[in-house]
Amino acid sequence: MGRRTKHFLVLYAVLWCLSFVIITILLSRGDRSFTDSALFFFDIAGNKNFLIGFHVIFLLSYLLLLAFQYFIKLYRSKSKSVFFRQLGYRFILPILITFLGFKTLIYANSYEWHDYQWDNSVMNTKGIVNNLHKADKKQRGMSVFGWSDDNNAAINGLIKANVEWVAVIPFLYQEDETTKRINIPDDPYSFTKRDSSFIKTIHTLHKNGLKVHLKPHLWMSSGWRSNITLDNTKEWDDWFESYRVNMMRYARIAALTKTELFCIGTELRTSIKKKPKKWNALIDAIKEIYKGELTYAANWYDEYEHVGFWDRLDYIGIQAYFPLTKTENPDLETIEKGWDNHLLALKGVHEKYKKPILFTEVGYKSESNATIKPWEWGSDFSILTKKKSDRTQQLAYEALFNKCWNQPWLAGIYIWEWNVRTVEESAATDLNFSPRFKPAENVIAKGFGNAVKRP
Repeated sequence: MGRRTKHFLVLYAVLWCLSFVIITILLSRGDRSFTDSALFFFDIAGNKNFLIGFHVIFLLSYLLLLAFQYFIKLYRSKSKSVFFRQLGYRFILPILITFLGFKTLIYANSYEWHDYQWDNSVMNTKGIVNNLHKADKKQRGMSVFGWSDDNNAAINGLIKANVEWVAVIPFLYQEDETTKRINIPDDPYSFTKRDSSFIKTIHTLHKNGLKVHLKPHLWMSSGWRSNITLDNTKEWDDWFESYRVNMMRYARIAALTKTELFCIGTELRTSIKKKPKKWNALIDAIKEIYKGELTYAANWYDEYEHVGFWDRLDYIGIQAYFPLTKTENPDLETIEKGWDNHLLALKGVHEKYKKPILFTEVGYKSESNATIKPWEWGSDFSILTKKKSDRTQQLAYEALFNKCWNQPWLAGIYIWEWNVRTVEESAATDLNFSPRFKPAENVIAKGFGNAVKRP
């Protein structure tokens, strides 16, 4: 085996070990134990995106190693003037050009002439929840991530934006769409370290006057939870049993913390169609231990029409990522018009089941095409390929409140998503869903600040 091959293999092994140690330590600092974090690393290690990212980092590291070896050899064999000239031309200059090109591209894609005038009068600066829900029964909700040991500053930011309900979202995990069982804790009848963290967060939210929507999500390394595909009845029964065990644990948390709303599932379309009796049995079991309100979060496309148990829940929950326009950079009138057909369909579902509708999620990225396919996620490289538009995000939320908020059948809205660890400096180049420190935050605060007058 040659020397260069040995270096290649050693570096590859070292990077895998470093990845394992760093990711495991970072995860275990949050709500996972060290053992759970280690097992989670092995779960994600085979994920396509993780492997792509790892090998990109590895190749860059290997190229740096080769460059280091080359310049060490050059320094020993040539004069210092030759060494520095070669170092400048062959190493520093290419890196500098790449860096400047990268920054220029980000600036070009994120630059937008958008003269939005922030209205401070709509922000809640009192530091306490207005509790407008008492007047109009509308849930002013936010899906929140990034909780830590001290969440006081984060909660103050939510209250300032007139948020009154918080969706707390724990994750279940399975590898892909064909996985036969969802991961279950070793002792599913006891609370894990992660569970204790969520319990603490819920208590803190309640202490600050906020109401809670506990909304577990199923997460996959690849694929989408709506498309779970299993081969036979036994496999479906086994899968649903693993789901039931997990959800009963969260129902016990909801009961213990007196959580106001519990979501029994999110975007599980194929299971809804395949196992309706299992879902009804799950609802029965949950109602035995949890006495609060219930919903299910159905996808806007090809799901909410097929849910057969809406009459057994308090709200028809819909992930409201409806397509609203066909073009980028739409004006407000065009976005508002895009809601018309969807509102007619939603009104029909409400009238059929005589239940209020809750937008369990709705959100828009800071991209010029945000209203075309609102459900699509960006990537870490979106800033290099997509055009940022805080204006489109702002107008999308204005249309949402103008067209939907006063609908008599609408019980509320949960915005996707709010990361409490977001810093203000990142908003200038952030293309993702977060409205924090963007005009959209101000629009949401204004919309939530309006109490709907009841006839």
